[in-house]
Amino acid sequence: MFRRKLSALDYHNPAGFNCRDETEFRNFIVWLEDQKIRHYKIEDRGNLRNIHSEDWPKSFEKYMKDVNCPFKIQERQETVDWLLGLAVRLEYGDNADKYKDSTPDGAKNADNTAKNAEPLINLDVNNPDFKAGVMALANLLQIQRHDDYLVMLKERLTQDAIAKASQSKE
Repeated sequence: MFRRKLSALDYHNPAGFNCRDETEFRNFIVWLEDQKIRHYKIEDRGNLRNIHSEDWPKSFEKYMKDVNCPFKIQERQETVDWLLGLAVRLEYGDNADKYKDSTPDGAKNADNTAKNAEPLINLDVNNPDFKAGVMALANLLQIQRHDDYLVMLKERLTQDAIAKASQSKE
């Protein structure tokens, strides 16, 4: 649920983060405050860093008020998401020039995939619609049929056959 934001913040285990595990949650809050949010001065983070204390929930609740989080301590997922959003905003603010001209990884990958990938790479050759399409194409191009439609495509679909078909008005 939080993987993208955790990855953006260089969290050590973005895919495995479990906000329901109490120890992991408390350690995460300390990491987030120490590394990304930095709302408190270093010397004022002691109560939050003492994750084994019985008073930690009170310290966390005070922290939530201090950073103006609109959620209650019981709304853990919403709180984590809100804190991650705050951390991402602060990270961007600290490094705005670095991120100004960057593009999303998905957009880069989509462009590269479109340029480099084989156009038929994701084609399901066992699909009945594909088989019917091959047979229709063979009829259109006047290619002799073969029992194995893949062999027919591979061996019979030549540049000459394509050129002949493109001259036809069909």
